[in-house]
Amino acid sequence: MKPLWTPSPERAAQTGMARFMARAGKKTYAELHAWSVAEREAFWNLVWDFCEVRGEKGGRTLADGERMPGAKWFPEGKLNFAENLLRRRDDGDAIVFWSEERIRRRLSHQQLHQLVSRLAQALADAGVGPGDRVAGYLPNLPESTAAMLASASLGAIWSSCSPDFGVQGVIDRFGQIGPKLLLCADGYLYGGKEFDSQEKAAEVLESLPSVEECVVIDNLGAPAKAGTSLYDFLEPFDPGEIAWPRFGFNHPLYILYSSGTTGVPKCIVHGAGGTLLQHLKEHRLHSDVRAGDRLFYFTTLGWMMWNWLASGLASEATLLLYDGSPFAGGGRLLFDFADAERMTHFGTSAKFIDALAKAGLRPGQSHRLESLRAVLSTGSPLVPEGFDYVYKELKSDLCLSSISGGTDIVSCFVLGNPAGPVWRGEIQAKGLGMDVQVFNEEGVSMEGQKGELVCTKAFPSMPIGFWNDPDGARYRAAYFEKYPNVWRHGDWCEITPHGGIVIYGRSDAVLNPGGVRIGTAEIYRQVESLEEVLEALVIGQDWEGDVRVVLFVKLKEGLSLSEDLISRLKRRIRENTTPRHVPAKILQVSDIPRTKSGKIVELAVRDVVHGRAVKNLEALANPEALEQFKDRKELADL
Repeated sequence: MKPLWTPSPERAAQTGMARFMARAGKKTYAELHAWSVAEREAFWNLVWDFCEVRGEKGGRTLADGERMPGAKWFPEGKLNFAENLLRRRDDGDAIVFWSEERIRRRLSHQQLHQLVSRLAQALADAGVGPGDRVAGYLPNLPESTAAMLASASLGAIWSSCSPDFGVQGVIDRFGQIGPKLLLCADGYLYGGKEFDSQEKAAEVLESLPSVEECVVIDNLGAPAKAGTSLYDFLEPFDPGEIAWPRFGFNHPLYILYSSGTTGVPKCIVHGAGGTLLQHLKEHRLHSDVRAGDRLFYFTTLGWMMWNWLASGLASEATLLLYDGSPFAGGGRLLFDFADAERMTHFGTSAKFIDALAKAGLRPGQSHRLESLRAVLSTGSPLVPEGFDYVYKELKSDLCLSSISGGTDIVSCFVLGNPAGPVWRGEIQAKGLGMDVQVFNEEGVSMEGQKGELVCTKAFPSMPIGFWNDPDGARYRAAYFEKYPNVWRHGDWCEITPHGGIVIYGRSDAVLNPGGVRIGTAEIYRQVESLEEVLEALVIGQDWEGDVRVVLFVKLKEGLSLSEDLISRLKRRIRENTTPRHVPAKILQVSDIPRTKSGKIVELAVRDVVHGRAVKNLEALANPEALEQFKDRKELADL
């Protein structure tokens, strides 16, 4: 095998990764990574200096470093998260915003600073201070980013949901944290249609007695009915300097939420310093984000990639924000955006790349994509054919970074290396400073075999805890129960001979027919390579004292599941995996249930098939899809 892409020596030498490697005195990525986990204090100190963090380190880098959880990074350090993101005050673009084909807006760095200044004054006047919660029930608007920065500047804690969340889903989240102030929009666009946000916001407010004020952002031009208009909220305050009070390195910044498909979502609290340092590392080193770059990620405020994207300001990049359907304009609009705004980094999901391929779109022929240096993909494993598609149909000279981590760490465990080669189907590298290993059931580290993704040493972006978990019991149970003092992330994966990583799916969704553990992504790769299949979902069904593999397929419109297609699916799986991977049953469905952030929900389907209640339908984007999996007579047959 040869790499799909290798940067030229000149291009590699220009990357932030290469410059950091030189500062560290290391010659290869493997050497740099080994040093970053062996000498964690020296590594994270160098990240702080290299990225020019604004703040005070304090006397110690790490206290109780062997405890996991319990380690404290920069325990005497102080900083203001928002100050580090608002480094620029010039007239260059800070944010460019598109909402489908109707709305175009932009804010300069100076205008963003002025907006944050006014918002911070208004929030303080409304009684918001350190530790208070500010909640955003918002589309991906420029004002959403500004409100988060204003909240952070005051030491308040920001938490958000996207406006497509149902009322109960929002209450399940915000109801646990007691926000003092709520922001919503008048509405949003999706698929060319306008959706009102204020009616749902008013219902949410009825169940949030902690909220003292609701602020309505004008997006579609409708009058503010659910609360005070942003215009009126800001009117008494003129833009000025921001005081930038500094808070402890581990001062809470964000509350993010687990998917909530197995119960009420867990409220995961992230610290300001750890989030900032980790995102700076991932942007400047692993993604090669430079001052003046134009960074895009398709995301909503209900997904941690929004928080990750916002931190691009700390690397002095322009944020390219998009709100609406990614398939507006026949799937071409995002590439119109890339051309019009000289996009350097295109961030998306593996499912979007697969959908482009299925639709036969060839963006590299229909668009120039001259500035594009990197494509980033996450949300689910990017199959090898997805790698092929990107290099053939988008652009042959770019760094394709499949990345993986999660809400739990508001960052990545494994991700890109813009100074190194891209191998087909592999995530390029373990994250610097992240002692990522693959464990077997006994907790023994392995390479070249499939097992649990773990991290064996503490890192700065570990949660500072869960909300309303005073003794930390729920936090420890979530990540440290299986392997004491080791973070178990819940991904089923393998380390490759190149030092890369292949992820085969969530370990709690791993199939186990005859005692052989099979990652679901291994089956999806084969099934979704057939042109008739749009999407698939596979589960293990308890059957006669064992487990049998059941595959559900969503086909192209107008197609039905024939015996010939079933035979071809089974043959494809058998020939490219093993006989144990071959499903005992293959059934057609019209839709695949997924979370608000687009992840398919194998566990919820497994519960439905086994007659168990799904605990939190509000976590799903399309809960009605579960009905197709209920009481299927085919699953009662031999």
